[in-house]
Amino acid sequence: MAWQQLADLPFARALAAHEAGLASAETYDCAHFDGGTLEDQDGSASSFLECAFTGVTLQECRLARARFTDVWLSDARLISLSAPHTGWQDVTFTGAVLAGVEVYASVLRRVTFEHCKLDTVNFRDASLTDVTFDNCVLRNVDFGGARIKRTAFPQSRLTAVKLFQTTLDQVDLRDAELGLTADPTSLRGAIVTTAQLLAMAPLLADSIGIVVQDA
Repeated sequence: MAWQQLADLPFARALAAHEAGLASAETYDCAHFDGGTLEDQDGSASSFLECAFTGVTLQECRLARARFTDVWLSDARLISLSAPHTGWQDVTFTGAVLAGVEVYASVLRRVTFEHCKLDTVNFRDASLTDVTFDNCVLRNVDFGGARIKRTAFPQSRLTAVKLFQTTLDQVDLRDAELGLTADPTSLRGAIVTTAQLLAMAPLLADSIGIVVQDA
């Protein structure tokens, strides 16, 4: 864990160790969850304000309709987490692993993922604005029906990432390695390189009925 990064947080001096587990409809203000595993716990409808999660595993926990504001998660593991209809604002994930996480119909605003692995994460019908996936691995991530605005994927690798009935607006894919499963209209609003566009050509041609047949 980057302890210097933790010390540099604006609310670092106010953090207090939180030894207990999660409770529903609770307010966590400047709580520091450090190490250990929280398993099969219910933090639904709770609020997390200026909190830090360091080296924590959240496994099979329920966080539906929870709100995260000014939260930092370092080396955290989110496994089989149910967190639909959640709100995430000014949140940073660094070195985190998200596997089998449900965040459908959630709202993410000014969220950064740095050096994270996202495997089978459900962002269906979510709203993402000013989100950055920096040096991340995304595998089998579902953005179906999502609204994604001013989002970038620098130096990230996307594998079997789904874009169906997705709305993109200024979504920068230029520095990403793309492995997309998409309907062509869901690519409207993406920013890509010439090489990426050429790789997408068969999909785009098929969508408008162009038959490419060399003599």
